[in-house]
Amino acid sequence: MNGLSDVRLTLHSQELAAGQEQGMREARARNAPSCLGRWGLFWHRLHTRKALLELSAQQLRDVGLSREQARAEGLKPFWRL
Repeated sequence: MNGLSDVRLTLHSQELAAGQEQGMREARARNAPSCLGRWGLFWHRLHTRKALLELSAQQLRDVGLSREQARAEGLKPFWRL
């Protein structure tokens, strides 16, 4: 290989690594597994929001949420972030 090809491969691998890092940040931001597609993400949101509405006062304290915050998040439609 010539030097130009080596530079291209290095830059391409850095771009791939940066893209994976961005995808991981997005997954953490939405608090869902990164392997989920759109419908899987909707399903995940629906069930986790339903579960949030069923938490006791002690469990909400452990999570660090008030009843009002949990209710506001739990009543959001599944398609909203």
